[in-house]
Amino acid sequence: MPLNLTDLRPNEGANRPKKRVGRGTASGHGKTAGRGTKGQKARSNPGVGRGFEGGQLPIQQRLPYKRGFTNIFKTPWEVVNLGRLNELAVDGPITPDVLYQHRVIRGLEFPVKILADGELTRPVEVHAHAFSAVARERIEAAGGTVTVLERTDRWVQARPRSRRVPLTRAEKRARENATASSE
Repeated sequence: MPLNLTDLRPNEGANRPKKRVGRGTASGHGKTAGRGTKGQKARSNPGVGRGFEGGQLPIQQRLPYKRGFTNIFKTPWEVVNLGRLNELAVDGPITPDVLYQHRVIRGLEFPVKILADGELTRPVEVHAHAFSAVARERIEAAGGTVTVLERTDRWVQARPRSRRVPLTRAEKRARENATASSE
């Protein structure tokens, strides 16, 4: 006997019926519908907000250092100072791979930035994702070269979505017509 789409059924007991509360006393879940008698949690939209302390001044207001938040879109840079580059006994260009092999940076997934702390006494060729202005000047003053690498890490795209209201089709057409007529 061939199998049809109409023959497909979920396993026995896989889909249980929804508990229908507040449908009369005979249902077993009637009258107060499992919420008990009176009180804040018995009302519609029950419970308290996050950080609510019963009307007492909340801790985030009592203690100012509890304020703020952690920005989840922040780029974790690998910072390397010129003094550390000067200590490296490397022939050839200093790249993020070389820095990782010498355990100067944590990993290759993070972008590398060179800062100007310390002295540079020899010419070096440095490849990194960013340089401070003073670090760039000091490397070039010592006879070295600077190469800015393109960032390919995952934090390049990690930006919050725009809160701007998207344009309708008619507004987009009007904008295109306005730019075409101005040219």
